[in-house]
Amino acid sequence: MKTGDIREAFLAYFESQGHTRVPSSSLVPGNDPTLLFTNAGMNQFKDTFLGTDPRPYVRAASSQRCVRAGGKHNDLENVGYTARHHTFFEMLGNFSFGDYFKRQAIQFAWSFLTETLGLPAERLWVTVHVSDDEAADIWLKEMGVSAERFSRLDEDNFWQMGDTGPCGPCSEIFYDHGPHVPGGPPGSEGDDLDRYIEIWNLVFMQFNRDASGELNPLPKPSVDTGMGLERIAAVMQGVHSNYEIDLFQALIRDAAKLLKVEDLQHNSLRVIADHIRSCAFLIVDGVLPGNEGRGYVLRRIIRRAIRHGNKLGATAPFFHQLVATLAAQMGDAYPELLKLQPQVEKALLAEEEQFAKTLDNGLQILQDALANIDGNEIPGEVVFKLYDTYGFPVDLTNDIARERGLNLDVAGYEAAMAAQRSRSQESGSFRVDYNAVLTLDGSTEFTGYDSLEGEGTVTALLCDGAEVETLSAEQQGVVVLDRTPFYAESGGQVGDSGYLQAPGLRLEVADTSKAQSQHLHHVKVLEGTLSVGDKVQGLVDGSVRQRTRLNHSATHLMHAALRRILGEHVTQKGSLVDSARLRFDFSHFEAVTAAELAEIERQVNAQIRANTPVTTRLMGMDDAIAAGAMALFGEKYGEEVRVLSMGESDYSVELCGGTHVDRTGDIGLFRIVSESGVASGVRRIEAVTGAGALDAIARTEAQLDAVCEVVKASRDTAVARVSALRAESRELEKEVSRLKQKLATAAGGDLTASAVAVAGVKVLAATVDGADAKSLRDTLDQCRNKLGSSAILLAAVDGDKVALVAGVSKDLTDRVKAGDLMREFAGRLGGKGGGRPDMAQGGGSDVAGLAAALQAVPDWVANALGQNA
Repeated sequence: MKTGDIREAFLAYFESQGHTRVPSSSLVPGNDPTLLFTNAGMNQFKDTFLGTDPRPYVRAASSQRCVRAGGKHNDLENVGYTARHHTFFEMLGNFSFGDYFKRQAIQFAWSFLTETLGLPAERLWVTVHVSDDEAADIWLKEMGVSAERFSRLDEDNFWQMGDTGPCGPCSEIFYDHGPHVPGGPPGSEGDDLDRYIEIWNLVFMQFNRDASGELNPLPKPSVDTGMGLERIAAVMQGVHSNYEIDLFQALIRDAAKLLKVEDLQHNSLRVIADHIRSCAFLIVDGVLPGNEGRGYVLRRIIRRAIRHGNKLGATAPFFHQLVATLAAQMGDAYPELLKLQPQVEKALLAEEEQFAKTLDNGLQILQDALANIDGNEIPGEVVFKLYDTYGFPVDLTNDIARERGLNLDVAGYEAAMAAQRSRSQESGSFRVDYNAVLTLDGSTEFTGYDSLEGEGTVTALLCDGAEVETLSAEQQGVVVLDRTPFYAESGGQVGDSGYLQAPGLRLEVADTSKAQSQHLHHVKVLEGTLSVGDKVQGLVDGSVRQRTRLNHSATHLMHAALRRILGEHVTQKGSLVDSARLRFDFSHFEAVTAAELAEIERQVNAQIRANTPVTTRLMGMDDAIAAGAMALFGEKYGEEVRVLSMGESDYSVELCGGTHVDRTGDIGLFRIVSESGVASGVRRIEAVTGAGALDAIARTEAQLDAVCEVVKASRDTAVARVSALRAESRELEKEVSRLKQKLATAAGGDLTASAVAVAGVKVLAATVDGADAKSLRDTLDQCRNKLGSSAILLAAVDGDKVALVAGVSKDLTDRVKAGDLMREFAGRLGGKGGGRPDMAQGGGSDVAGLAAALQAVPDWVANALGQNA
């Protein structure tokens, strides 16, 4: 039974049992600060289990893409070397949200395994938590599982997603690979060996663990199950290692073919086959290689794969070529992989090419360090230097160390990393994380879509991160209201500013942010005292909001234009919208051309002139996606979402909770002011709208007029005039270069007359007036050709700087080296320099000491010749 067939059989079985088939969520969790990546099937249902995100169904089944690779350096070291460690895996799961509980969960699992898949009951072993008599009775008395294949365990049978969140006791099902495989049953000595392998975990969600560690009962007991697709595929295909299943074997065979490797059991092929899955799907979900956060985790996985390819003899980029094989294996289940295959390949190729530039240098640094270490540990400062300077992920260094039987000084590395973080934070600003300190129930009702004014009741006050009862004149703090017209920063749109007031009371709102479901008004009390429970009138700064609305609406039109002009691979990677401008970061692997930028402007302005209504509809999430709405980066969406449509024929349809214009014509005018690269594969466009766009055009017009004035031309003739001046300038530069060459030839002839003989060697130390770096080198060549066996130091003065060039004829380089000569005299002049044995360059700043330094050159050469005679 192929892996894809098992996935489909699982989902079809639970559909037949009344479960809604739910697509895999993104590997990037929606606005969940506790998770780096989606690491379990229940992640997308976390808030549903907590009762804050109701769904239109009470039973669900999914095959969830998961990544676990964001921890310490040794998280990756087992991937490719053991039978079941992966960075990427699929988790099959069925879920009950307050519907069925233990009995039906157990019945479903046993039925699917023994009937649908046909696994023999005598090869299955069941465990429950030591305290869970209910589950034990169901297994032993109702399902008829033999007590000889049953265990009660403690910590192994209590599941939790992380340090906080939904959790509860669980029941696990193991598959017995047979007595020919070493290992004992769960709970016995040797249960960590490979005979008994866990294939399914049934979690009975009963509690929510809060930040203090306390267990609080969930509103409704629920069920969360997880069965690793790769593990059950290994069982069904009669193999012991996950890497032997059909999906991995296809990847391994193609990797071996690319790398011309015959041994299909090589661990490096397994590493590459695992890593292409996590890397490709992370890129599909919008993650790009970078130096921090998710981007850094992706980069270190890519580079580990490249490193293993190099071990197998790769001399050219290869990793990106495996995306086609992966798409062939998994594209039917995940069509987004097929759709974005060219962009994934391009992103991986760019990272391969970038890493190739630094790999050799980094390896040489590591080899030098290995040659000089005492004992069996690579110093932490070396590990940190490789990471910080050469982009070597610590996992890669650890792989190389392990091959040589060495360990890493992890404590030293982490100390160096902590010191760097401390340095980078010294000049940074600090803002209280209210998500960590705020524990209010309910949510703030936002009334600002329809009005810029509104009354609200104070539900909480905070000062310096702590809850207080009052805020008085001149104090700064945070006000939380039950309802507010102030938009809280979200989706790239900045928070509103304005005032809160009541009789005898006035507060300035500098910003509005969001924590959990609360709007936080960051205020300074101008007059009076505010207390919890008071009613205040909110007044949003209308002019600032209006300009922000123009820019936010134009952002949506521009996003649509980018996808039409550059391609559907364009996705939002970040956004900032305020009253002055819009800034939009997006995925694209090359600079946007001037022609493309002009077409983007043209299309957006055409939609503005069409002056079509901007509509907002509240829809179910599934209906919105089916209608073609795009979800924006950084947003978290519930089951009911705001669908924003604007432009002719729904030119732009996106999910967005921000504030927008009533008609596209309200934007007035759209103008791009800059385009640049901000990271590998990420471009940035900044633009302005309305009066800001008119101001930008006026500035451009003024600059053009200034250029016309300088070059003495009209607007119509300015381009031709500037082109002519540029051509004339180039000719003059060539003439200057020719003249300097003549001067160098003449100077060389004149200078050689001042050379002195030292132990049979001509030594010349002189100043060349008016020379630049190139003519100084030309003069050196002239002198060296004329003098023959010689050592030369020439200088040129430009203001308070001294440029130096040194040359030694090749017959002397075993005795006198130009680099040594340069380092000595550049150092005497307060500078530095170096180079090859026959030629070196440098400079200094001690112009007054130049004459004395040049006089000392013959003695230095004599000493060098004497020492090396």
